[in-house]
Amino acid sequence: MDFDDTAEEAAWRKQCRDFLSQHAELLPKEVDLSQSYWARPPSAAESSAYTARCRKWQRTKYDAGWAGLMWPTEYGGRGLSGHMAGIFAEEEARYNLPFGQFAQSIGMAGPTIIAHGTDDQKNKYLEPMLTGEQTWCQLFSEPGAGSDLAGLRTSGVLDGDEIVVNGQKVWTSSAGEAAHGMLLVRTDVDQPKHRGISYLLLDMTTPGIDVRPLKQPTGRSEFNEVFLDNVRVPLDCVLGGINRGWGPILTTLSNERAGIGGQASYVADVIELARRFGVAADPVVRQELARLYSIAETMRFLGYRVRTATSRGEQPGPESSVLKLAASRRLELMGDLSMAIMGPSATLYSSDAVFNGFWQNYAFLGQWMSRIGGGTDQVQRNIIGENVLGLPQEPRPDKGIPFRDIPH
Repeated sequence: MDFDDTAEEAAWRKQCRDFLSQHAELLPKEVDLSQSYWARPPSAAESSAYTARCRKWQRTKYDAGWAGLMWPTEYGGRGLSGHMAGIFAEEEARYNLPFGQFAQSIGMAGPTIIAHGTDDQKNKYLEPMLTGEQTWCQLFSEPGAGSDLAGLRTSGVLDGDEIVVNGQKVWTSSAGEAAHGMLLVRTDVDQPKHRGISYLLLDMTTPGIDVRPLKQPTGRSEFNEVFLDNVRVPLDCVLGGINRGWGPILTTLSNERAGIGGQASYVADVIELARRFGVAADPVVRQELARLYSIAETMRFLGYRVRTATSRGEQPGPESSVLKLAASRRLELMGDLSMAIMGPSATLYSSDAVFNGFWQNYAFLGQWMSRIGGGTDQVQRNIIGENVLGLPQEPRPDKGIPFRDIPH
């Protein structure tokens, strides 16, 4: 792959910059991390204001034809390649603009509906995502089924033209604000565990849904547990067919992993932190900084591979797991290294800490959101080992037997 811009790509990059410069200022060379959204738990008013800002920017992009660049034109996108969308993302990150609010809707639910949805589902759900009007949440994990996602036990019982859902989901980001949810239910306990799952497009205002925020060690409450008590979901909200949810699940997870792998690296900021605390010349610290830089660069080139796959019309495959695992290694190293650099100051918090506790909150305590989300390190290693390296599969004594016969 040629990593330099072609003439066409250079012209496109200029178009991106021209558009972005009309709506925002470039980020300063030295960003004040103490003012970062992740430095401390936001107040309710701050959180609401940030959401409004995200929606306003998303609507601006939509109205100008810059939303959903890779989506088909018939659904409000521009049908561009992954390369072109990646160039826009690179340029957008250079400006003082909000981000992250639509990762689950535009980044996960949208591509899954495009790949597996009916025409009616695409017409109903896609445009409100691109406009920023509606956000989504991911109702996958359960108290007894996280890493082993196919072990989920939330039940979906067919009743006429509806599915009646009962069960519990956990670690659901932004469930209280989401208009819709990507919901997985067990619709056939007589099939093996990967075959009896259905993927539902859930209206979060449906009666019987109880969302309870979970307080995280950072002091924030992005995650929730969600209880579903006799929730009735119309059959036209089934994505991909009854008992055929595993295909859409893999599409969602692949896009989630690729999105996590594309997060900002903060390498330059960690280097500056080392200088601030006078340890930049320490040989051990320098070695760890070099490791962090190497991982970040590896991730950059892995991102090009994912971008190439999407440019060819392919869904991200095992390469997204490689990228996700690299992101997890980077987050682990960044969290440990930033604490080591600060020494005793790492025990401080909030306004007593450097940068209002950004490194304590985001890098150290907050790392688990992305490291566990989208599949743990162990899950990614299994996928890479089996699908990339061709290693023997992990022993699976429950494979091929009816789900109802699996002990739990």
